[in-house]
Amino acid sequence: MERLWIAVATCMLTSCCVKGNDWWWEYEEGIRHYSQEALNKEFPEKTRPVSFKHPVFQCPDMSPSPSVPSSVEFVKAADIKAIAALGDSLTTAIGANATTVLGIPIEFRHVSWSIGGFGSFESVITLANILKLFNPTLLGAAPGKTVHGMQAHISETGFNLAVTGHNTFNLPSQTRHLIDTLRGYEGLNFEEDWKLLTILMGMNDICDYCKDKALFSVDNFIHYITVSLEMLMNEVPRMIVNVVQILPMQTLREVQKPTPGCRLQRSFCSCLIEPAARSAELRELVEVNLEFQKRLELLLFSDRFFRDDFAVVLQPFLKHADPPPPPGNPPSL
Repeated sequence: MERLWIAVATCMLTSCCVKGNDWWWEYEEGIRHYSQEALNKEFPEKTRPVSFKHPVFQCPDMSPSPSVPSSVEFVKAADIKAIAALGDSLTTAIGANATTVLGIPIEFRHVSWSIGGFGSFESVITLANILKLFNPTLLGAAPGKTVHGMQAHISETGFNLAVTGHNTFNLPSQTRHLIDTLRGYEGLNFEEDWKLLTILMGMNDICDYCKDKALFSVDNFIHYITVSLEMLMNEVPRMIVNVVQILPMQTLREVQKPTPGCRLQRSFCSCLIEPAARSAELRELVEVNLEFQKRLELLLFSDRFFRDDFAVVLQPFLKHADPPPPPGNPPSL
């Protein structure tokens, strides 16, 4: 397995070389800061003691409804029979538990915030693990890790069908894959069982905006979100969809350490990272980011995607998300 990881990492980094000598020079400069000993080191601050447990989850009513609800307005947490997720690397959880550069290509789906099924709520807090407290037989929680770019079986992904690197124009194809998977999955009653889907998509559009402003426009972002939600509404009964608001991306410019991970970030989101501070290009991108958020709200703050057995809910918790800067490095935007 270790050799496989090394091979995957080597192939990934070698393929990135073709993007340009400047990028490769930056990456090599970053990796020089790592001795061989450091590359093989397990960082204890990124792991928890085996004995660590979160406090016991308490809720006054954790029972299912007396009968399966026919209306979305009466669905309780314990009525959810399946959980699913669509999106990009923030949902595949690529590199989430990595402690060295060799872990970068690993998708730690089993601890993904919206659908990870590793352990239990006491060990890892994910939406899926919370729902498992209400329904221990919940279907779809991601049980394992996958490797970016390699085909994975549903026994590893669960219903986490997000794809690292995807843009919003890929969302309809992810949606089709999910619908077909749910419809044919043994053990799931497609017509009767209540299903919960979480979608987080759009950050890669911001990262790629300067490369093709037409393809990654606000209008296209909304178009592909709309197409995907209409597919779900027209074809999937008894579903609740969480659409998560996208992040304000400008804080990524503070990622400046000369380490492999930071060098990769600078390459993967060059449209945001490369413009000079207070430049016209940066101001435009920040405004586009805000417009993505506003248009998504306009789309979903209505009853367009609502019927008795289907609802789309905009989750706003990332709208003003501002990750804390490193100690001693206040924001410099």
